[in-house]
Amino acid sequence: MKLIPAAPGRADTFGESRTKTYDVAIIGGFGHVGLPLAVSLAFRGKSVYALDIDPVRAESLSAGLMPFKEDGCEARLRDALGAERLEFGLDPHCVTRSDVAVIVVGTPVDRHLNPEFEPLQAMLESYLPYFKKGQLVVLRSTVYPGTTDHLHRWLEERGVEVELAFCPERIAEGKAIEELETLPQIVSAYTDEGRRRCRELFESLGCEVVEVTPIEAELAKLFSNVWRYTIFATANQFFMIANDHGADFYDIHHAMTYKYPRLSGMPRPGFAAGPCLFKDAMQLAAFNNNRFYLGHAAMLVNEGLPNYLVDRLKARFDLTKLTVGVLGMTFKADSDDKRDSLSYKLRKILAFESRRVLCSDVYLDEPDFVPTARLVNESDVIILATPHREYRELKIPAGKIVVDIWNAWGGGCRI
Repeated sequence: MKLIPAAPGRADTFGESRTKTYDVAIIGGFGHVGLPLAVSLAFRGKSVYALDIDPVRAESLSAGLMPFKEDGCEARLRDALGAERLEFGLDPHCVTRSDVAVIVVGTPVDRHLNPEFEPLQAMLESYLPYFKKGQLVVLRSTVYPGTTDHLHRWLEERGVEVELAFCPERIAEGKAIEELETLPQIVSAYTDEGRRRCRELFESLGCEVVEVTPIEAELAKLFSNVWRYTIFATANQFFMIANDHGADFYDIHHAMTYKYPRLSGMPRPGFAAGPCLFKDAMQLAAFNNNRFYLGHAAMLVNEGLPNYLVDRLKARFDLTKLTVGVLGMTFKADSDDKRDSLSYKLRKILAFESRRVLCSDVYLDEPDFVPTARLVNESDVIILATPHREYRELKIPAGKIVVDIWNAWGGGCRI
């Protein structure tokens, strides 16, 4: 995670006036969470300044070019730019000139799986000179429970008179523009005035609003992500059990869910990865004094799935003589985001166990990746790690060993 440091006296190079005021400044406004929010608010009529630290990205965004894949965002980005309601830059003075400051910096976990609170507080401290009395300051990224209370006290001790709020993002990456306007937004603050202003900010997107206390909002966000992580782990564990006993889980899944509404939401197996689910499970575990046994078990299952696939292949084939192709390297389908993707963990394991590993992804261009056709032709074993839509009609030649844990090609999965 990158901090968004204040740069006192630094002039922005993108031409906005130092006297211009804004409805909203978004600190961390060039990324997967901040940028769709900036675009959506500007599209709905707010004047927005998106603040971050990368001048190259600021310039490309100012030209209407999206830095990552997000359905429907580029068209709205260009509309907002054309209407002069959205600006991108590096000047922290925009915070002072805004009624609302939205902060998109969360709480990561360190290599010991413990939350790192310090980066968020350090970032806030760097912005103390720019906050103004009466301003609404909204924490938007996932935080460790109790963080909002801690920061509320910390700001009061320093005489910073702002309305602090926590309003967690709830979007699925790639669907942010749609979901910001259709999913209810959870808002929390410490005063009636703070809650009113949060409600009005997010209702401007056209969505409903649910009001809770800050600790309830923090836990609602964590519980939501960890719930998904644990049910994915359940499906992955079921897959392993079925596979170990020679059964195809997808036949079982069909038998369980066919016209049986009580299991209509049962997920299928696959890599449960990305920058949120694992991290939030570990944050919740730390918050509960490492007595979150369900979360730790889910972590062992989900993080262990790449190892399981390789172990099963080793039991049947001499991988030291085979080339293995990993098809799809992003953390989820139809995305160009590779953060915390388990495909890279799979590649690392295979690099040790197989003769050669080839990797390919239709949304990523890395020096050691190969085109899809070459991977299919040269690989003895093909593992569909990320089921991008572009792979659905892919024809795999006879004689290849195929691992399709997602059942994207409809043949089930038995290893």
